[in-house]
Amino acid sequence: MDKSLINWRRVAAFIGIALLTLAVIEFNNRLDELNHLTEKANEVRANATQAVQTQAALQTQVAFATSDAAVDQYAREDNRMVQDGDIPGAPVGNSQNQIAPTPTPAPISTPMPYWEVWWNLFFGK
Repeated sequence: MDKSLINWRRVAAFIGIALLTLAVIEFNNRLDELNHLTEKANEVRANATQAVQTQAALQTQVAFATSDAAVDQYAREDNRMVQDGDIPGAPVGNSQNQIAPTPTPAPISTPMPYWEVWWNLFFGK
């Protein structure tokens, strides 16, 4: 009788150890999933922050594009239009015409004959 009691205790101990092992494995899996989801959440937060910043920048550009300053800048800088009272003019260069010097071409090297190439490879210079 004493022997069967010890066997049941061993069986119960092994079952308990097995259940604890399974619980630890499940806990580890849940921690891994938590880490994965935390990384995903951080990535989504970063994307959302970037989208909000992009939206703010675009709203700023739209606000400038619909302003009178943007129309004035476009007319004066891009299309070279003048306002009333402006004197249109073109910049005039120096009275002395400066001619850019022509660069001298580099001399063209003549290729060595094949027998000289082989001679230099075998016997050196």
